Amino acid sequence: MQIKNLMSEDLITVDKDQNLSDALKLLRKHNVSRLPVTNNKELVGIISERDIANKLGSSKYESMPASRLHISSVMVKDVLTVPQTMQLEEVAKLMLDNGIGSVPVMDDDNKMVGIVSKADFVTLATGIAFDKITVKEIMSKDVIYASSAERLVHARRLMLEAHVGRLPVIDEDELVGMITSKDLMRAFIDFRKKVPEKYQKSQIKEVLVEDIMSHNPTVVSKDMSITEVSEIMIETGYNGLPVVEGSQVIGIITQTDILRLIEKLES
Repeated sequence: MQIKNLMSEDLITVDKDQNLSDALKLLRKHNVSRLPVTNNKELVGIISERDIANKLGSSKYESMPASRLHISSVMVKDVLTVPQTMQLEEVAKLMLDNGIGSVPVMDDDNKMVGIVSKADFVTLATGIAFDKITVKEIMSKDVIYASSAERLVHARRLMLEAHVGRLPVIDEDELVGMITSKDLMRAFIDFRKKVPEKYQKSQIKEVLVEDIMSHNPTVVSKDMSITEVSEIMIETGYNGLPVVEGSQVIGIITQTDILRLIEKLES
């Protein structure tokens, strides 16, 4: 299958000279996690919730409001693109090899005509072939997690170092919540709005994981099929789900795991 048959053609873009507040409004309005960045309608970058969370949490920008940051200072500039005729397994391998969550799709004139994300690939992971594969066969068993009493800045550092977009929150071996890049991004923005600038540097260290984590997270079992998990991801929009046995987390399954499975089956 060529990637043009899977990509989303509904392109929501942001100009590099707009400020970060404009990107935040678009992300929220359209319920997407990343936006292609353009300059005079030409693709020049991409910006994601994870990029924003990382930038707003850095010491250099920790007290700067989103309205004073331009898209160009936050976006990823070296954007990988693919031709619309590329086969989907080749695109999947490219995304996996480079650790990226989406890739713009270009036509023969090098004009952007779509974008494909891990979420688009997950829509393929239903049906007979995926009914026969269980979560335990592809889940990640090495789970990076935070505790509810840890500082938000520590959770951000964990996510950065592990290159992950979510962390289960575990207290005394029991799952109590989840924290994601989206949670981090919103927390840093809300913090800037509520706390006077001169107090932000000291008070950000007092924000805890429990202050922003989501409670009662959706979980899956190790014996569920990939079809079932994919349907949950499609329905909820979640890109990673803890795998539990009793009340203990024994793994996590993400869109990346499913993308890796699809690439393997297709090739």
